[in-house]
Amino acid sequence: MTKAKRMMQENLGLIDLVIELLDARVPISSRNPDIDDLAKNKSRLILLNKSDLADERANNAWMQYFESKGLNIVMINSQSGKGVKSVSAAVNEACKEKLERDRKRGIIGRPIRAMVVGIPNVGKSTFINSYAGRACAKTGNKPGVTKGKQWIKLSKTLELLDTPGILWPKFEDKDVGLRLAMIGSINDDILNKDELALSLIEFLKANYKGLLAERYGISEDDGNVDILTGIAINRKCFKAGEEPDISKASMLLLDDFRKGRLGRISLEKPE
Repeated sequence: MTKAKRMMQENLGLIDLVIELLDARVPISSRNPDIDDLAKNKSRLILLNKSDLADERANNAWMQYFESKGLNIVMINSQSGKGVKSVSAAVNEACKEKLERDRKRGIIGRPIRAMVVGIPNVGKSTFINSYAGRACAKTGNKPGVTKGKQWIKLSKTLELLDTPGILWPKFEDKDVGLRLAMIGSINDDILNKDELALSLIEFLKANYKGLLAERYGISEDDGNVDILTGIAINRKCFKAGEEPDISKASMLLLDDFRKGRLGRISLEKPE
């Protein structure tokens, strides 16, 4: 975290815009609280990625929420490319003051330089590839750029400073870590997947009533462990001796959620 922050601070002088990718299912949990401070003097653009997996009503509410904060925002699905074409107009809107200053100085056609930030698994690389297309090319070192830094030409009007390092949010709230684990931004190998699945069941019962019953043919009136056992039985997740394999059922449930097989679900909504 410290290294990533230092790298961002070192490169802020080279850019005009910070593009922040958020997961539309958890826009607050997938934000780094330090970004507002680090990038306070830069133009900002927020991309709500994976919006196709999130609850449509929640998406609209989040759009209004961020716009009320004075932030430019676009909903996208970088996997399919939906919404990506709208990014260019949003970039120009976010940087209109910079573009106007350039115009008054007689500077025409200089591309906007941006830095993309986002947590693991938010779709940063997919967005860059989707936006740039197959013709994604390095334009070479620029004056003032430290050794090893390269600019990637995303379009005629936008260049991205390609830097390693990902900014990770602070886990001051345990629920933040829980939500990020649910969407797959934390390595599954270090998690108790059974407990995570039980937490997801609890959330779905409270916020998307009937969804589990419809998907897996179980009763939502049962306890969460019984529901997970029912999923194992109905999806034929068994150990030797026909014993329900709870761990396998847990991963099946989590995978179904992460890939949108349960429907469009948001884990957070604006207060």
